[in-house]
Amino acid sequence: MVFTRLAALPVALSVAALALVAGCSSSGGSNNAAASAEYYVSIGDSYAAGFQPTAHGKGSTTRNGFAYQLTTDATAKGYHLTLENFGCAGATTTSLLKTPGCDAANLGPGAKSYGQQTQAAAAEAFLRAHAGHISLITVSIGGNDITACGQAADPTTCVATSLATVKANLTTLMTGLRAATGTATPIVGITYPDVLLADYLAKDAKTKGLATLSVLAFKSLINPALQGIYTAAGAKFADVTAATGAYGSMTATTTDPTFGSIPTPVAKVCELTFMCQFADIHPRTAGYALIAHLVLDELPTR
Repeated sequence: MVFTRLAALPVALSVAALALVAGCSSSGGSNNAAASAEYYVSIGDSYAAGFQPTAHGKGSTTRNGFAYQLTTDATAKGYHLTLENFGCAGATTTSLLKTPGCDAANLGPGAKSYGQQTQAAAAEAFLRAHAGHISLITVSIGGNDITACGQAADPTTCVATSLATVKANLTTLMTGLRAATGTATPIVGITYPDVLLADYLAKDAKTKGLATLSVLAFKSLINPALQGIYTAAGAKFADVTAATGAYGSMTATTTDPTFGSIPTPVAKVCELTFMCQFADIHPRTAGYALIAHLVLDELPTR
């Protein structure tokens, strides 16, 4: 609500006229504020919610997440965004479409509960209610569908099966988002750093071999599938896997302060995520910053 300070009025001005003037002034200010609103909608999993660990098996969502950093950094390109974060730590492509609500501890800082709505339904309702005022949507989902395959007896078959589910669900999500917001709203789909590169540090050969297999899975299966779905929906694709150095040569080495001389792609994962420190898939603050900048690169400067 915007209030206007009134100057001294003639004594003859009636109480009714005063009420009318005050009412019009207040209403006009509110409408102007609504007209200038500019929203950024974040959808997805713990990456969207900004989760970071503090120790093995412990942590919480934080304002270090890419959605929060992006909201601040976007001012340099002329955007003044208000974040509406629907991200829910632990979300999969299936839960996003079918599971109502999100535990308060799994929501991003400052995010509102969506009660008995699914994340997708809540986000779509917000988009419809604020038509014409949505400047950006990001989608970060699918990681939890696939990460468990690292422990499967046959990881390759597991990834293929999980990816089929991701493709079907993500197509449904993108169709719903476009129906809710139209084709002009910028949407950026986000993939993940290849945290399984950290398996290179394992002592047993089988686990160590997953590092090489994971790169192949991201490069040949996961990212092409995600990019195809986002592109088909008129969205951009932020290849976080490539940007975090996963496709670099495993024969090039870097001296890590903890692990010594290791392949550069592995060192990069240790630097940008908590995988090597806490066996946790989430980015450090610098890793989230990198994701934020990848998204910002897709937005034109105003």
